[in-house]
Amino acid sequence: MLPFPTPIPSRPRPPATRLLATVSLALGLPLAAAAQESVLAPITVKGQALQASRAAYSVPTLGRAEIKEASVSEVEALWRQVPGMHVNDYQLGGVANSVVLRGFSGGGHGGDVAATLDGISLNEAMSHADGYFDLNVVVPLELEEVAVHQGPVSVLQGNFNRAGLIELRTRRSGEYREVALQAGSHGTLDAQAALGLRLDDASQLFIAAQHARSDGARPDAGNERSTLSARWQRQIDARWSVALSGRIHAAQGDSPSYLTLSQWQADPQGKDARVQGDGAQKHLRTLRLDVNYDLGEDTRLLAYAYGTSQDFVRWFTRPKGGNWVQREERYDRSVAGTGLNLSGATRSAQWTLGLEALRESTDYGYWDDLQNRRRSAPAINDRQATLNNVAAFAQVDWKLHPLFMPSLGLRHDRFTGDCERLGAETGSEPCARMQRVAHTSPKLGFSSRVSEPLTLRASWTEGFALPSNFAKYALGAAQLDPNVFRQTEVGLQWRAHRALWLDLALYRMASSQEIRNPAPGVYENFGETLRKGAELQAVWTPAKAVELRWNYGRAQSRVTQNANAALVGRQVAAVPRYTSTLQARWQMNADWTLQGALRHVGRMAVDAANTTFSPAYHVTDLGLQYRLPAALGLADATLSLMVRNLGDKSYASSMSVIGGERLVAPGAARTVLLGLNFSL
Repeated sequence: MLPFPTPIPSRPRPPATRLLATVSLALGLPLAAAAQESVLAPITVKGQALQASRAAYSVPTLGRAEIKEASVSEVEALWRQVPGMHVNDYQLGGVANSVVLRGFSGGGHGGDVAATLDGISLNEAMSHADGYFDLNVVVPLELEEVAVHQGPVSVLQGNFNRAGLIELRTRRSGEYREVALQAGSHGTLDAQAALGLRLDDASQLFIAAQHARSDGARPDAGNERSTLSARWQRQIDARWSVALSGRIHAAQGDSPSYLTLSQWQADPQGKDARVQGDGAQKHLRTLRLDVNYDLGEDTRLLAYAYGTSQDFVRWFTRPKGGNWVQREERYDRSVAGTGLNLSGATRSAQWTLGLEALRESTDYGYWDDLQNRRRSAPAINDRQATLNNVAAFAQVDWKLHPLFMPSLGLRHDRFTGDCERLGAETGSEPCARMQRVAHTSPKLGFSSRVSEPLTLRASWTEGFALPSNFAKYALGAAQLDPNVFRQTEVGLQWRAHRALWLDLALYRMASSQEIRNPAPGVYENFGETLRKGAELQAVWTPAKAVELRWNYGRAQSRVTQNANAALVGRQVAAVPRYTSTLQARWQMNADWTLQGALRHVGRMAVDAANTTFSPAYHVTDLGLQYRLPAALGLADATLSLMVRNLGDKSYASSMSVIGGERLVAPGAARTVLLGLNFSL
């Protein structure tokens, strides 16, 4: 699927005038730039040759202009622009939220959604939950493009690619110097900056930085994070190019945890007095080397290697056995990966072949019954888990005829691993050598351009999931098959009128061979679910200065087979029945722009038995933007005022049942933000 249509163009930008962005970066100031194009060719990344396949699948794409216009402090704030995508915000400082996609509710906080940055996986094999990822390690303004592959359609990822893939790509060409600042209610500050600098005729340097902090609307809700990324790339000769990139990230936050339903109804932004010392801390460091070799005739070889070191700890208080107690989880994680990617193109086809290997080791510690971070009992888990993945993938996209343009892909994954106890444990979770697991996932699709304004598409794709958490290290799980997901989709893209653009997708995804643990040490494949839904995007420009965008998603996720017969036919928990975002933008004149957004979220089941539901809600945002005069000496400078949750709506950003109690994560209160974006 093609990217969103280009928004209404703004006034042309004056040329860059200064090099002061380096000072801004050193101070941690915000936002990134659009810029003059360099004559140096950008280095490709894993999967970049697969862009042609997007026509056969649903892949909503946000380009640099849309990302910049959104003015977000966190990448996940972009998801409301993607049909059917939603974030169940836990409001737990320093902890990743849950992303909902294609009827799955465990993305980000779990393993239902894959995420990559320049082709490298961000999913963590054993951090808090299988497939956990934290997008706050990415500076929003360093991004060139964000693509959401909906469903298991991409060959770029395996184990965590059942609901879809979030593909993030950073900027790797051009000369730019951009800064963006935002400050407002609840002690909110966000400073981002990005620099694209040509060092000489063959070298470029790209730097991005962000520092964000907030006191939060609730007591003890303060958090802050800092990220710095840098990439140096050099064209050695006509065929060879290399790049070295790194990233460091540090974050810490306090958390007031959840409220009981009655507490939330009495004080939506309050705190339970039994919560003391909750929060999280994280440090991440990563280094990567890319080598490109041009074989000629549109054929290119990419080799890459990378390593990541990370530590993460969280403290979380919740009901247990009639009391509220705190637990502590610690993860020290190291990753080493390498890969080869060969891609090419002919007049009628585009293809890629890939081979990659990954080794991930996590030292995991888990303690319970703490009070204000003070341990009172031995570790429940104190162990090291290792997961190794070797994978090969291939894809080819043909333009045989405008009426038949097929895309064929295949991915094969093989997993091995081990688990070793590092100290005494009181828990009983399995910890043994993992038996080898292998799976091959086909991806089949095609698009058909029926006429210039109308393109149809259809696909059948497969994804899978390994046994979750430590079940994969159980001796009794040696004969398990992966949990398999098969999706069928049809869709169309139609420019109904020069002022109206539509994209519609209908999907059906069935899962089989789900994994259960009917008795201690016993694991078996038993359980099925069925997910069906529809997704719509529409862009209407009724006048030159007015643009309306609407995205809508409806999902029905049902259990069709389960060991507990009472759950058959029930809705999958934490999946809203529908989501809708209506955005309006009015460029009143060359300098003033008014914009607003109305977000609706349908009700969703809170527990597996569907005995309780989280109510539907809606939130309104409103913003005003003014383009500053060029006489001030800043290029492309804008001043903005944004009010999020204009009506100060009290809503539950997520609900759960823990320890028999219904708990609420309060939605964000009204927030007023003043922003300044400019180029140098």
